Formats: sequence, C-alpha cells, structure tokens
Amino acid sequence: MTLPPVSDKDLANALRALAMDAVQAANSGHPGMPMGMAEVAVALWHRNLRHNPANPGWANRDRFMLSNGHGSMLLYGLLHLSGYDLPIEELKRFRQLHSKTPGHPEHGIAPGVETTTGPLGQGIANAVGMAIAEKLLAAEFNRPGMALVDHYTYVFLGDGCMMEGVSHESCALAGTLGLGKLIAIYDDNGISIDSEKGRIRQWYTDNVPRRFEAYGWQVIAGVDGHNVDAVDKAIRKARRETSRPTLICAKTVIGKGAPAKANTGAAHGSPLGEKEVAATRESIGWPHPAFAIPDEIYRGWDARAAGKRAERKWSKLFDEYERLFPQEAAEFGRRMAGRLPADFAWRAEQLVRDCDTKAEIIATRKASQNALEVLVPAMPELIGGSADLAASNLTMVKASKAAGATEGGNYLFYGVREFGMAAIMNGLSLHGGFIPYGGTFLTFSDYARNALRMAALMKIRTICVFTHDSIGLGEDGPTHQAVEHASSLRLIPGFDVWRPCDTVETAVAWTCAIERANGPSALLLSRQNVAFCARSPAAIACVRRGGYVLGDSEGAKAAIIATGSEVPLALAAQQQLAADGIAVRVVSMPSTNVFDRQEAGYRASVLPKGLRRVAVEAGVTDFWRKYVGLEGAVVGIDSFGESAPAGELYKHFGITAEAVAAAVKSVL
Repeated sequence: MTLPPVSDKDLANALRALAMDAVQAANSGHPGMPMGMAEVAVALWHRNLRHNPANPGWANRDRFMLSNGHGSMLLYGLLHLSGYDLPIEELKRFRQLHSKTPGHPEHGIAPGVETTTGPLGQGIANAVGMAIAEKLLAAEFNRPGMALVDHYTYVFLGDGCMMEGVSHESCALAGTLGLGKLIAIYDDNGISIDSEKGRIRQWYTDNVPRRFEAYGWQVIAGVDGHNVDAVDKAIRKARRETSRPTLICAKTVIGKGAPAKANTGAAHGSPLGEKEVAATRESIGWPHPAFAIPDEIYRGWDARAAGKRAERKWSKLFDEYERLFPQEAAEFGRRMAGRLPADFAWRAEQLVRDCDTKAEIIATRKASQNALEVLVPAMPELIGGSADLAASNLTMVKASKAAGATEGGNYLFYGVREFGMAAIMNGLSLHGGFIPYGGTFLTFSDYARNALRMAALMKIRTICVFTHDSIGLGEDGPTHQAVEHASSLRLIPGFDVWRPCDTVETAVAWTCAIERANGPSALLLSRQNVAFCARSPAAIACVRRGGYVLGDSEGAKAAIIATGSEVPLALAAQQQLAADGIAVRVVSMPSTNVFDRQEAGYRASVLPKGLRRVAVEAGVTDFWRKYVGLEGAVVGIDSFGESAPAGELYKHFGITAEAVAAAVKSVL
C-alpha cells in the first residue's frame, strides 16, 4: 500500500512547532528565524540536499552551513526529522548542560553540524572555504567521466551576517574565484534585535542584490520564502550556474505563524510565551502536543533511504575510480581522513637536522619559508595564503601555485582580508582534504581574532603565520608593532602559540603545528635576523615540549626564561652574569601552551621549585608572572612602541642583555 505524500505545509509546520516548543521549554532562544525559514528549509533539505544521515561524514555529501546560527533549532529540527542520531530527548534539552543541542550549533556536538556558528558572518565565510576546498579537490582528483568530488555548499544567512564585515570580505573573494557550487539563501525578513516592526531600515539600507552582483555573483531576487516551489525553482536555477556563486534572496516573515509576534523584533530572540505558542498551534493548524511529531511526518522527512542510495552510487563510482587510478584513490582517502603522508616524520626529522647543521643566522620568517620549501612539495594537502603580504611574511615558495577562477592550485591570494582569510581557512579545514595556513603581520591578528577563537573552539587544524612579531619590525611604528598580541593569543583555550628563536625551533614549530590534528596553531615570527642557538641533540628533542633548558650552569641560582628574538639576549646575559660569578640557567620557551601540557615532572625539571626566575620578551609583562611569580622579574614593554630602527627600540625600551642581567641580580 502506497502512503499519500505529506504536504509541504505539514513538513514546514513540524519545524515551526519543534522550534517554538524547544525555545519555550528552555525559556531561552530564537524562535523567529526557524519559523520564518521553515519553507526554505523544506525546499532545500527535502528536495535538493544530498546527504546521508546514517553517515554524516560521507566525503561527497553536500555541505550545509547555518550562518545565522542563533536559529539553531531550525538545524536541530532538520537533523532530527531527517534521521540523524539526534533523538527528540535532545531537542527537549535544548540549551541545557551537556545536551547535543547547545544554544548555537557546535561542530562535533550533534551529528550533521558542519561548523560552529553564532558569531554572525562567519558561517558564510566558512562556506566559502568549503566551496574552495570542493573546487580545488575536484580539479586535482576528478577525471573525465569520473567526478569523484562533486557536491554543493549551501548556506543560510540573515541580515546580521550581511552587516558583518567578514561577509563582505569572504563573499567578494568567492565571486572572484568563481565558486559555482556555492549557493547562499538570504533570509530577508527585515527584523533584528533592536528593531520594531519595519524599523531595521534605520540602520540597514544596503541594496543586497546589487552588492552581490558587483561581487560577481548570480543573484536570484524577489523569491517568496514561504513558497516551497518558488524556493525549489531558485535552487535548481542556482545549480545550473557553474561559473558564479549564487545568492537567493528569499523574502520571509520572522516568526511566521505566530498571530501576535510574527514580523516583530519580539520573535527574534525570546520565547513566544505559552499563550502565543498555543495561539500559533491554532493559527498554523498544528493540533499535536509539544514535541509530538506524527509518524507520517517522520516518514515524509526521513532522508536515510535516499541518502543511502546516493552514497552507494558514489561508492560504486569510487570503486571504479580506484580500479583505474589506484594511486589517486589512495591519496584522496588519506587526505580526507586527515592522515599525514607516510614519510612525514622522516622529512620533519631531516628538516630539523638540516637546520641544525646549517646554523643559519636569519629572520624566523625566512626560516619559516625555508621549512615550507621542504614541506609544501611533499604535502599536497598544504594550502597556503596571505592577506596581501606574501612578500613580507614569506608564505609563498617555489612549489606554490596560485588558485584562481579557472585553475586549481595550492595558494590563495586573500587580499587585505585578515578576518575573511581566517574564517575561510576554518572552512577549508572543516571540509577535509586540506591543512590551511595563512599569513599576515601579528598585529593584524586582532582583525582575525574571532575566527581564530572559533578554530580553537572547534578543535580544527589551521596554521597562522604571523610575522613582524614585536617592536623588532622597527620603523613602521606602534600601529604595526605587536606588543600585547602574543600574550593575548596564548590565552585562547586550545590555541597553540609558537614564538621560535631560530631556524631549529621554527622547523620544530612547523612540524608540531602540522601534526596537531585537534587544534589550531600560530607561528609568531621575526622580521629581523636572529642568532642561531647551538644546542645538544637532547635539547633539540625537547623543543617540541614547548620549553626546555637551552643553556645550563652548575649550581644555577636563577633561571632566565625567554622566547623568540629575546633568547639570544638571555644567553648574553648568562655570560655577563657568569663573569660576575653568578650561575644561571637559560630556558627557551617557544610555546607556553605546549609546555603547560607537559607532565609535572618534566616542567619541574626545567623550572625547579625554589629557583628564582626572570622572563624576557619584547611584549607586555603581566603574562609572564605565572612563571616568575611576584618575587621574580620580567623584562618587557608595557606601552606601545615607537618608530625607529629595531636596534634603537630595544635599547630605548630597555630590552637588552644588560637589563636582563640586572633583573637577575635584583631577584637574587
């Protein structure tokens, strides 16, 4: 017996009901967007999205991002109804401790959530990264008649995403790169938190269609967001466009179905209230109790059978591909699984050994480029880039090939878009198949900071190359001289910050950043040349532990802790103190984050209890109190810099070997 199809209206109303019920139960949340975008969701998820709820990690699935992540109940409702392992009990526990349905979607918590969204605008930027990944992998692995990589990236976004600057940065680049498989659906409801009915025009009058046309997007405007057939038609038109990304402008009513609160700011970020929930049930013709979904609606939404068929079809294609192109198939599988090349450990060890043998006196930014000259040709998953500073941060190497609108490559010119770069890198990493790295000056990490935080929150592998790391950059002055940045980045949970002192530490930092699959890393690199530090094989082996004894003295009375370009100052101070009969230990601390994760015994062996301590870094001093204590001393800078040659600045601010030696004497 064939069951009659479930109506689009009932499918949409199931989403509305789950959203308003979950928000009401939590007494917290955003019901308006899920209720307003319900028909748009039906058009995409029920009619167009290719995915397999039984295998959320299927390599060739379509990717979906909810950039307006405050409407998370729309995504949770879709995942639950379409058959993902997200039971109704988790929707009942919306926004509760340790539930799989946090207030904003979080990657790694509920199956099917592709990225962590909430900070507006980053979801669309992540989507741009995913679409870049799809395009580049297709160019690399697809063969005539065998489209191994062939999927779309869809994203919902709202007015808030449109206003955030990161959407301008990332969407402009998406148009330039011709990302034909990126499809964005704009929830044009004209309401935000501060607005009363229709009042958003007080501060947002952008002509969105013309803006995106100027970016080089196909724009499908004037779509009725509550007409499933109209939205479906627009999506199908978008899929036929192969050389441009598409923006579908869907006009919707926020809180659709709520008699008193629809089309008002009150529906955006607060529960409707029990009275309005009851009235909404009557208004939309939904007689079922809270969280009750009829079996026929579950059957209508269930995507497991279709998903299984789609993945099985792709698997047959992959089997044939593997037969014809076994080497390429193995490489694709390795990269999508995130496994490093089999010879990576050997290459990394050889790189460090060569750096130690050559003992070069160069800037660590140049040491970084030298490392990349070895790593990039050996690792096709490395995709580099720079925010218009490739010649300064030295992120481009001989094996780098710029990616463009019509050709593949392994290097992206992001333009002056630091925030967009970092958020796009997150999308590249989340997609799979790539380890992204991107460069700019350390002081501009402030522009990118929230995307760096999201990478740490999601525990994904991205690598930031931040050069010109201190007052050592010299004449550009305090606007460009990073003073507080190293310390502030170290405070981001799960974000590994490396500030290497020479070629060996730089090579080790690159090795560790690439090996680290469960979080982002940053390399803070000098503009100026730094001395090479001779060290024993045992010391070289300990560099990857974040902190180690670089120079010791029998009967040491104190320890000098230093990072980056200040390590040579610490070694010079050690010699001066030795001439005065004072024995000290020098500890190089390239990564405080990594050092703090070491076992207590190792940390105590490097910094024994009772040993007086002095830290030196050309940056703010407060951070180092965790190591030196109130009885120790810190040589640093607690003001902004000045415009002058680097050598003069170090003397002006008292960051010298003599100052370090004096600080040691003061604590003794």
